[in-house]
Amino acid sequence: MKKPLKLRRYLVHFSSHNLPQIFTDIAVIGSGVAGLSAALEASKNASVLVLTKKTENDSCTHYAQGGIAAPISPGDSPQSHRDDTLSAGCGIGDEEAVRILTEEAGKRVEQLMHLGVNFDKKDKETSFTREGGHSRARILHADGDATGRAIQNALVERAQENENIAVHQNSFVIDILALNGTCHGVLIWSEQNGLMMVRAKQTILASGGCGQLFRETTNPSVATGDGIAMAFRAGAALVDLEFLQFHPTSLYIAGAARALISESLRGEGAVLINRKGERFMDKYHPDAELAPRDQVSQGIMKEMKESGDTHVLLDVSDRPRSYLEQRFPTITRLCDEFEIDLSKEPIPVHPAAHYYIGGVKTDRNGRSSINNLLACGEAACTGVHGANRLGSNSLLEGVVFGRRAGAEAARKCSTMEKAPPLHSIQGLPQEPAYGSLDLRDVEDSLRSLMWRNVGIERDGKVLDESLKMITFWCRYVMDKEFNNPGGWQLQNMLTVGRLIAMLARQREESRGVHYRTDFPDRKEEWKRHVVVSQLGEEWL
Repeated sequence: MKKPLKLRRYLVHFSSHNLPQIFTDIAVIGSGVAGLSAALEASKNASVLVLTKKTENDSCTHYAQGGIAAPISPGDSPQSHRDDTLSAGCGIGDEEAVRILTEEAGKRVEQLMHLGVNFDKKDKETSFTREGGHSRARILHADGDATGRAIQNALVERAQENENIAVHQNSFVIDILALNGTCHGVLIWSEQNGLMMVRAKQTILASGGCGQLFRETTNPSVATGDGIAMAFRAGAALVDLEFLQFHPTSLYIAGAARALISESLRGEGAVLINRKGERFMDKYHPDAELAPRDQVSQGIMKEMKESGDTHVLLDVSDRPRSYLEQRFPTITRLCDEFEIDLSKEPIPVHPAAHYYIGGVKTDRNGRSSINNLLACGEAACTGVHGANRLGSNSLLEGVVFGRRAGAEAARKCSTMEKAPPLHSIQGLPQEPAYGSLDLRDVEDSLRSLMWRNVGIERDGKVLDESLKMITFWCRYVMDKEFNNPGGWQLQNMLTVGRLIAMLARQREESRGVHYRTDFPDRKEEWKRHVVVSQLGEEWL
């Protein structure tokens, strides 16, 4: 008889009495738009330590192309933006969170301009473009199609200038230090210093998403779900884990890493065609290429199944080369690397895992179910996206709710004289129960399985088989203690992958990005959120 599958509370054994400690008012895990926005806001009244897995610029923010949504163009309104966001959310978007997002959007964009983000202009006026699901053009962009990089650079520069902010790069956060439902900081590792404890009055989790769980993804290598996994181990409530958004268009070149092809191309006239040169999206949605992302991704997958092709084509060849170089310099250079002149020939594209909608359950100020632990950005779930994120609301969410989390953390710090007293916290050694597996092979196999079976199209029987396989890998990997980021990262990926598959199996309907071929219709009884947390050592 197999032993019950158990989850380590801490991935390594340690004692709080024996490790070096760093003290700060607020620890921020992650250096993307949400983390740095939180850090800058919190630094007004507190000391902040930002911990990054690699460098300050290794984040999904840095690679975001399209732009940031804000209802500030002539004739637009927060109500219109709110309606579009709730419509894309397929009935389960949190109306109050969406109201906050859309009403604070203008102010937060103005702050970004003040911080040094130069949004593109046309005839001396801010330029706006339109993306799928938006009823009007309200997407601001910078440096053509490098909006995320422009925002990232400005935030990094302001953080470097700030005397109340310190940044530790190449610091792998292993676990959240929690005792009796209260967070006391985090356990970190670096090659230079080994294991250390960061003691903080408040901890903000802004570690991003988990796109690397899937073989096809637009995410950088750091997006492995670490923050979500460590929050689960600490006992935090998680929500909407079955909802992960797939971007319809990533560059598809066999053997090459997937790269994002911005939705803004479709917003400015690019069309999707099959190998016969026929447009097809109008078969699947009345808004064709400008339908919400879940509808476009599903339409592309159906077209590929019908034709037997590995990809479809995105055609913007009606635009002159000079225009494309100016408006989409990143995409133009990317295509040039593969000898594709997008002004003369279509771009081969394919959907890819892009943005995690689920995450740590928070209130509107970023507070989680664990005292003194907050979360924001892609690692968190406020309910603002519902079952499908509206394009270019991600950078906006990071700024709006990152700022709110930073302000809340600083406010709580002001009522605390010092870091909470820390009794002995220990990660106890554990004897492995099973033999070893090749870790690289497990990771590659997990990513392939998640893409095939827990991706854009899902089916109950296939999900059952997938859960059995992931559980098998867990038995051989989760009982081990590793001493390097590669092992810890794989344990985090298995944890989050198993949770996604479990919740995808449980939701027997199709809603937004969650599409079940065996339950293709939306069901009223599933117009709700599913919240999960670890119950003792046993997995759900």
